[in-house]
This record gives sequence, structure tokens and C-alpha cells, in this order.
Amino acid sequence: MAGEISGKTHATRALIGLRAKILSGELPGGMRLFEVPLAEQLEISRTPVREAMSRLAEEGLLDRVSSGGFVVRTFGMADVIDAIELRGVLEGTAARLAAERGASAEGLGKMRETVANLDACFSDSPGDVDFERYSELNAEFHTILAGLCGSEVVRREVDRVMRLPFASPSAFLPDKADIEAFRRSLNFAQEQHRALLSAIAGREGARAEAIAREHARTARNNLEYVLGEDRSLIERVPSLALVVD
Repeated sequence: MAGEISGKTHATRALIGLRAKILSGELPGGMRLFEVPLAEQLEISRTPVREAMSRLAEEGLLDRVSSGGFVVRTFGMADVIDAIELRGVLEGTAARLAAERGASAEGLGKMRETVANLDACFSDSPGDVDFERYSELNAEFHTILAGLCGSEVVRREVDRVMRLPFASPSAFLPDKADIEAFRRSLNFAQEQHRALLSAIAGREGARAEAIAREHARTARNNLEYVLGEDRSLIERVPSLALVVD
């Protein structure tokens, strides 16, 4: 039993560690991955590393090589935009079903508490935001949303798509405190959080779906700002190393 638990712990550690290295740009797009050096870096055996790479291939972050092994995927702009749009569709479905089916009092209570805590991230000073805390609570809000309709199928698929670069609700957080455009986008995103909560609680399915789909486009707007308006910011968004535009 102890060995089984240890194996699961190592597998989880390998998965989280490798995913973080890919999304941070430390393992850039096109890089061939080898089990032995990665296992040495993570200080675990080759088996959990192999399992983690298989899982990341299922998530779409790695491609299998015909001769064996894996390579870090590169993404075109169309791939990234499609991932963001897909997240919007799935979260929109989750929101609509939650509104139509009626979310539990407990689930709505958790969402209200999270929205209130998100409000507290904004100080009285214009543009001053606790980005790190906001990032944590934003992820919590979207986790609650994914499960609010009571469908494990929907929750699992939302979780899967959010693991792709830039589809995550916090794709550009938290180290952007001095970028005015992102601060403005957070204020608008928080208004959408409140509106989404209101629509679900009010059993307004169509409205909830529309808000959730529009909300997902915040990541796309921020990405387009970096690539189209201020390319000097590219080096400060490490996971752009995966994108070929």
C-alpha cells in the first residue's frame, strides 16, 4: 500500500512539474524530451516521468514521435484561439446547465464567497490589484463553475481544455501588475463574474451561457494585445515560447 501511494505521489509530481516547465517556456516548443534527464531533474524514477509524458500528450501539450518518445508541441495562433473558444463553449454549457437545472445552495454559496473575496483584491487606489491572490481566487471561481451543474462529464472536459496554453482563466496572471491593459481587463472580468453568478442564481440559462462565453475571450483579448499592440511584453509571457505566429 505504501509503495502504491508513493508511486501515485511521484506520478503526480512528475505531471505537475513537467506541465509547469512546458507552460513556463522552460521546455520550449519543438524540444525533444528524454526520460532519463527529466527523471534526474525531477529526482524520481523513469516510470512516473513516462506516465506524465503520456498524460501530457493526451492533454495536447506533447506530440508522440514515431521513432519513440515525445516532443513539446508548438501552437499556431489559430490553435490558441480555438482552445480559448472551446473553453468558452464548454464553460458556457456548464453555466447554462447550472442555471437550467438549478445549482445547489452550497455551490452558489461558494461562488458568492469567492466573488466577494475577488472583490477584496481590488483596493481603493485606481488600478491597484492583488494579482497573486486574484489569480488563486479566479482559478477557484472557474473550478466551482465547472462543477456547478452537477455533470462530471462537463467538469472533466472543462478541466481538460483549461490545461492548454492561454485557455486557462489565469493565463496572464499573476506577474502583470505593472501592465495597465491587464489591470483594466481584470476589472471587466470581475464584473462578468458578478453577472454570471446573478444569471445562474436567477435561472437565466441563455444569459449565463452568453456571459460565460464572452468571459472566456478575455484571454484572447490579452493575447492579441501582446502580439498586436505591444510585442515588447512577449518575453514576459513565457508560454508564448509555444506559439508560432
